[in-house]
Amino acid sequence: MNKFKLSILTGALLSSSAAFAQITAITNATVHTQTAQGVLENATVLIEDGKIKAVNPKSFNADVTVDAQGKVLTPGLIGSMNHLGLVEVGAVSRSVDAYDKSGIEFDPSTAFNPRSSLIPYARKGGVTQNISVPSLPWGESGVFMGLAFVADLSGEFGSVTDRKTALIVDLGAVSGDASRASAMQSFTKKLAEQEKKLKSKKDKKKDKDPTSEEKLLIDVLKGDLPVVAYASRASQLLELIALKEKFGLNLIIYGANDAVLVKEQLAKAEVPVIVSAVSNLPSGFDALHAHLGNAGELEQAGVKVILNVAGDGSHNVYQMRFDAGIAVANGMSHDGALKAMTVNVADAFGIEGGKIAKGERADVVLWTADPFEFNTRVDKVWINGESVTTESRHDKLRERYTTDSNMPRGYTK
Repeated sequence: MNKFKLSILTGALLSSSAAFAQITAITNATVHTQTAQGVLENATVLIEDGKIKAVNPKSFNADVTVDAQGKVLTPGLIGSMNHLGLVEVGAVSRSVDAYDKSGIEFDPSTAFNPRSSLIPYARKGGVTQNISVPSLPWGESGVFMGLAFVADLSGEFGSVTDRKTALIVDLGAVSGDASRASAMQSFTKKLAEQEKKLKSKKDKKKDKDPTSEEKLLIDVLKGDLPVVAYASRASQLLELIALKEKFGLNLIIYGANDAVLVKEQLAKAEVPVIVSAVSNLPSGFDALHAHLGNAGELEQAGVKVILNVAGDGSHNVYQMRFDAGIAVANGMSHDGALKAMTVNVADAFGIEGGKIAKGERADVVLWTADPFEFNTRVDKVWINGESVTTESRHDKLRERYTTDSNMPRGYTK
């Protein structure tokens, strides 16, 4: 019996291994590689074992061949700075896992729900990965919000691909009697104290093991853990650049409505900036320079721009490609806008994806036409080399309410 069971197990493992090793060829595609190769016409992309095996091989053998018929193939888009997978209905607190006030160490990744109805909808917008972030509870203020994480949008359990991706800090305007200065001082003090501890330990033979908070701060000071800072006022952006230089931070700035005023300094300091392409109204005194042309102006100045959906990005990350189209209409290059949702995100956060090149993660999207056009739709999506459905709850609702039936309109047979 043991030998029989072993033979069944061995056969099952070999069968699953063979299935996973399936080679998929996407042929006759217009490939936006997001590499030095640029855009390739009538190109072929091979996918195997979750990776891109080759681009334009001289010859190939494939188990599955998809003829793109000239359609556009891009890397999967990467959403960021939202609560996707951590929220279902924002007004229902028991469906929200993004808020906590425990500070630096708060890691919400274990609460990620891959079966959230928001995830299939995001896939329909060509989003294949997302950087989800924590927030402080409503009405709470503080500097340290917690840790971001990365998940693919396959909808499968185990889809969190990177934990502790970045430390999120809020250094912007707050209501009440708190000051921007005190927020910056708190952050600076925390870094300085940890740096002092590291220097003093060099002269000691026996050291206590660092706490979990200290380990995170050590990674920040080493540049291994990126810091995403919420800030928009130009003077604060300059303070952050100085802080980056002082402590060697791997800094990313989010919000940055005044970034155009200090674009040369941001470019020189190589600080990526996350902006909303449709932010064009001053929501406060930190956003007086919000404008539809900001993304393009920052790109032209040499700043690495990342586009995201402001406001309720968890429910609306689907529309990120349309926001990018608006950025292109207002001065951003088409290639720059695509980079701002793919390779720029991956590079800034140090994660896989964002390119179509040999050895890269096989997250790719086949579009019926230019992805920034409103009437373009997603034709096919591959996440980690596997084809995934583009059906969402919205499709099911449409079918439910448009199917002919003798039953009341709210029901189907």
